[in-house]
Amino acid sequence: MDRAYCPVFHYCSDQLHASQGLQILHVGPLSIHGLLENSLKLPGKNPSMWQADGSCMDWLDQQRPGSVIYVSFGSWVAPIGSDEISELALGLEATGRPFLWVLKNDPSWRAGLPVKYLETVTGRGKVVAWAPQGGVLAHESVGCYLTHCGWNSTLEAIQHGVRLLCYPVSGDQFINSAFIVKMWETGIRLWSTRRCDVKDGIERIVEGDDGRRLQQKINGLRERVMAGEARFVAKRNLEAFVDGIKRDDLPFEQLAAKVYAPPSQIVVPA
Repeated sequence: MDRAYCPVFHYCSDQLHASQGLQILHVGPLSIHGLLENSLKLPGKNPSMWQADGSCMDWLDQQRPGSVIYVSFGSWVAPIGSDEISELALGLEATGRPFLWVLKNDPSWRAGLPVKYLETVTGRGKVVAWAPQGGVLAHESVGCYLTHCGWNSTLEAIQHGVRLLCYPVSGDQFINSAFIVKMWETGIRLWSTRRCDVKDGIERIVEGDDGRRLQQKINGLRERVMAGEARFVAKRNLEAFVDGIKRDDLPFEQLAAKVYAPPSQIVVPA
């Protein structure tokens, strides 16, 4: 093979282009949530295989802007342990802040909840088996997201400008967390679910200088990778890539030269 077509995310594109002469076409991030006005409210738009509890959206409507802590460990994360769930629950309660917690209705996840916990936090805390995450993150009442750092969740948080409290559990979640905390500076690391650590992490991310700095960073990142111009370049590059494959009559170097846009300073893992 004398050439390869390689559409990629903004990932080390400067280095690859300089060291190996590869032509990089930026086509990501690839996230459809919220691209169409009111799309999050239309039926049939939830891509998850889990049945979302829509009552949480009505609950969010009753909360103050930026006040809610959203907690979710995604679709496929293995249970993190009863002791960890118990401490996390008590930490959320200790903050005195409203929270929306996605906690699967399964003994392996809920066995760790303190006795009568759901009754204790009624009104201030909302616990559901699954939530329409795109709509939740887009809601003005959500102030931060305690996340496992799955890639889809990370993209959705960037798209909606939500600060992240990172508790990776497995696999690439640790890499994503490192980018969030060290490279982009749009979140902080939660090293354990001990109640004191949870409370301190939440206070740090939503209040004071740290909270303001993180919000500025996430707003800037959102603008650079999700705004109209960035999406226009991605769409143009992808169309040119497909067109070049169909025709196969234009040297790839010329094709790339026509559409190549200098990479932004952001580095996004593939």
